[in-house]
Amino acid sequence: MRLWYDTQADHWKQGLPLGNGRLGTVVYGGIARETWSLSEITYWSGKEERTPADSKGKEDLSAMRELFFAGKYAEGEAIASRVLQADKQNFGTNISLCDVQLSLDGEGESFERELNLDESVYRATSMEGKAVNREVFASHADNVIAARLWNDEPGGTSFTLRLEGRTTRFAVETNGAGRLVFTGQAVETMHSNGECGVMCRGAIQVVTSNGTVSTEGDTIRVTGADEAWIYCAAATDYRAADDSWQNEALLTIGQAADKGYERLRANHMEDYRSLYTRVEADFGGSNADSLPLDERIRQLAADGDDPQLFALFFQYGRYLMIAGSRSDSPLPLHLQGIWNDGEANRMAWSCDYHLDVNTEMNYYPAEAANLAECHKPLLRYIQHLAQAGEATASDFYGCEGWTAHVFSNAWGFSAPGWYFSWGLNVTGGLWIASQLRDHYEFGLDDEFLRGQAYPVLKEAARFFLDYMVIHPEKGWLVTGPSNSPENSFHVQGNRDASHALSMGPTMDQSLIRALFTFLLEVSERVGEEQEFREKLSAAIALLPPLQIGLNGQLQEWLEDYEEAQPDHRHISHLYGLYPGNEISPNRTPALSQASRVTLQARKREDGFEDVEFTLAQFAASYARLHDGESAYEHLSYLIGELCFDNLLTYSKAGIAGAETNIFVADGNFGGTSAIAEMLLQSHAGEIHLLPALPSKWASGSVKGLRARGNAEVDIVWRDGELVDAVVKAYSSVDTQLRYGDRVIPISLTPGGSYSWKASATVQEGR
Repeated sequence: MRLWYDTQADHWKQGLPLGNGRLGTVVYGGIARETWSLSEITYWSGKEERTPADSKGKEDLSAMRELFFAGKYAEGEAIASRVLQADKQNFGTNISLCDVQLSLDGEGESFERELNLDESVYRATSMEGKAVNREVFASHADNVIAARLWNDEPGGTSFTLRLEGRTTRFAVETNGAGRLVFTGQAVETMHSNGECGVMCRGAIQVVTSNGTVSTEGDTIRVTGADEAWIYCAAATDYRAADDSWQNEALLTIGQAADKGYERLRANHMEDYRSLYTRVEADFGGSNADSLPLDERIRQLAADGDDPQLFALFFQYGRYLMIAGSRSDSPLPLHLQGIWNDGEANRMAWSCDYHLDVNTEMNYYPAEAANLAECHKPLLRYIQHLAQAGEATASDFYGCEGWTAHVFSNAWGFSAPGWYFSWGLNVTGGLWIASQLRDHYEFGLDDEFLRGQAYPVLKEAARFFLDYMVIHPEKGWLVTGPSNSPENSFHVQGNRDASHALSMGPTMDQSLIRALFTFLLEVSERVGEEQEFREKLSAAIALLPPLQIGLNGQLQEWLEDYEEAQPDHRHISHLYGLYPGNEISPNRTPALSQASRVTLQARKREDGFEDVEFTLAQFAASYARLHDGESAYEHLSYLIGELCFDNLLTYSKAGIAGAETNIFVADGNFGGTSAIAEMLLQSHAGEIHLLPALPSKWASGSVKGLRARGNAEVDIVWRDGELVDAVVKAYSSVDTQLRYGDRVIPISLTPGGSYSWKASATVQEGR
């Protein structure tokens, strides 16, 4: 479980990521130079603002709906463009903090570097010569990035360290021997006015064994040391209550230096491994195991067979979540996790929170991959988003409750986007809030349900109960005007015009049905009043059913429109298949087949947008259809064709206006979730073992996956068949266990376990 290379990393996209849930770095370089590209999750340009609205609320809604119901889409969209498009204002973006530049004395003939996932430690070593060796880790336990540099000869460690800012407002000053202090502000002019943004103050401390240390300006020089240690910390004024944040970094590196490197390393290992070691994955070996990772990726792209590379990708996704999102992280993972190469910031893209799959996908594996604590920053963020979304519900729609749309920022932006074709996804807030339900269903924490999940979800339901309208012809309760992210359609064969807005897109209805159904199921448990329950029941009965179109596909809209872009990257209308539970082969075979037709139709198009999150979503969707071979095909393409050499997934140049291949974290997390879905599913009222095992993972094992209902599962298989599985209960479990066509009811008390072996079944600890 390591990413290793026998060549240097020339740039960021070859570097290796480290993080402590708040402060991140990508380390790249070679024998003579090394760069730490530093980022911090709260270092955002922009500011908190209430978005002005030109809408008259329900009066404008009624006018638009009348036009859409009459088939006058252009006229309805014209009103939407006038009253339901927000001004961008100072939306902002996450920004890179600075670069630590190391110039290293010494020469070498060969070079190896690695990121060890078992330890969360980066190492770089010269195999021949007298180059400086080093290792780096980002400690959550002590809130620092720490490094050790050494040479095999006494006095052989010499280097220069320099700080380089990433914004116009960045300054460095000397603060004693071997110490630099830097200050900055996250300002830019693409996504804000260039004046507003979060302030930062950080510090770098170098400590040596023997040798000399000198400090001048933005540079530290070490000469003739036996070894050296570097400690780096940073803090910002994001939501700071007072000025104490300004001294936080200095205090942190002072404490780190007092503890010493070995103690920091031990604290880091204990803290990190308490999460990482919960899950083990072995999908079988191959001849590629001994190759550097970049060669393995290229070999897989050339139709190589490397099952353990998929296990590495799975554990790498878990590693990235631990590195990027801890229980005390002040913000959740954004479009690039917590790492930021600056590419998205200089164009129309932004390092923000996309609510039409990307941010959700970042956290799709959190529960199943046994990292529920890492989910917490997002769950807290949703609470803040819901509070901000109350103003949006009132200002734009004249409705109670809360709503949010297609993307958000560090302060909970919730208004529609600044163009209706992609910005008017009225269920974007509900989509992200569904993660609250997911967290509860896996952990069954009633305190979390009552205190956090239910209040937010109830207010979302209050919005839709107030906002939705009865379709005058069909009698269904529908949303609208709304889009199906981020797609468009033709009406009545008119290919000269395409439209994005309509009434009752499938995505909206699937999310709302899941919301209302869940609230109805748990409302008695939280003491909900009968009147609200009756409203939910009445609304559920009026929601549109999922429909199958004339071409056998799952309809994306209420009407069977023709897609304007059949190869579109978004497949949001398949939410009921994945990550929802409305569609499954055993319970809804016709809808499952319609979902398969939809996936196949997307792939058939010559211009199919093979985007990182789309490939992950395809893989997971096929896993839900119990089609392991198709899931494997898409995962293989994701890893082989849409990953940089460092195994980070990317979105191709040209997609949504991207100017270059840009790292986007959702492919890593979505791919990790898809692998978990191939091995274990628990969304359809049962625990399903190996539902989509591909033939190329013929023999293997996985330990520590989580199932809904607060259970944990270990699985062993050989020659494509289940050998042994153990289900461990942490709450009372009454469900059924499935493998293939065989189904066995199980009932366990907390602490009990159930073992399913190929030859027999044994139940223990009832």
